[in-house]
Amino acid sequence: MTRLARLTFLGTGTSHGVPMIGCECATCRSDDPHDRRWRPSILLEMGDGLSVLVDASPDLRAQALAFDVRRVDAILFTHAHADHVLGLDEVRRYNALQRMPIPCYGDAQTVAEIRRTFAYVFNPPQEGGGVPRIELFRLEGEFCLGRHTFVPVPVMHGSQRVLAYRAGSFAYVTDCSEIPDASWPLLDGVQVLVLDALRHRPHPTHFSLAEALEAIARLRPRAAYLTHICHDLPHAATSASLPAGVQLAYDGLTVDIEET
Repeated sequence: MTRLARLTFLGTGTSHGVPMIGCECATCRSDDPHDRRWRPSILLEMGDGLSVLVDASPDLRAQALAFDVRRVDAILFTHAHADHVLGLDEVRRYNALQRMPIPCYGDAQTVAEIRRTFAYVFNPPQEGGGVPRIELFRLEGEFCLGRHTFVPVPVMHGSQRVLAYRAGSFAYVTDCSEIPDASWPLLDGVQVLVLDALRHRPHPTHFSLAEALEAIARLRPRAAYLTHICHDLPHAATSASLPAGVQLAYDGLTVDIEET
């Protein structure tokens, strides 16, 4: 087996991050570094050198410095909520390092919302104002980046349709409250799965821990990692309760993904 990619979790928290501002709970006051969670994002570094960022969180600059992210060849967006796109301005630094615009991919709604939110990028900029140079591409189905095929997987985030992504034996499914019937086959055979698991209590727009474990039991990956975690799930105690093959992800965790 040859390595397909190295997965790095840049952020595993919710839209608030952990610790939350003004919160005095045990998790937010924890001195365990695993309980410090930036907003959600991952980096896939392919075996041929291609570097793919999934979502650009508001914490992107801090994440890039902490985990030495020196190259971004493409950005895949799951959806356009603030915790997934507001780091887009940091792309300016990669434009300078790589001397090229960065291609960005998302569904039609996401592309439209990015154009609206970052109108200053697409309209003539103010004199002297630096803007990220990006190229937006609307996804209609599977697509290739270099020699790698990516498959968008529609999932529900409450009432909103958002995208998960699959690449070979790996899938990243964040901000998910339901996997539609038509999307389960797109995840068949996944060996390494990253899945939303917000907290114990049910939530209208995210899987609870129990719901995430049910989906994992159905898909039966070799390894599953839980992300988009709020302060209700302390790392050590939650990790001790998980079944074999399931882990609570944490910021900075790296995983080698192999082709099957």
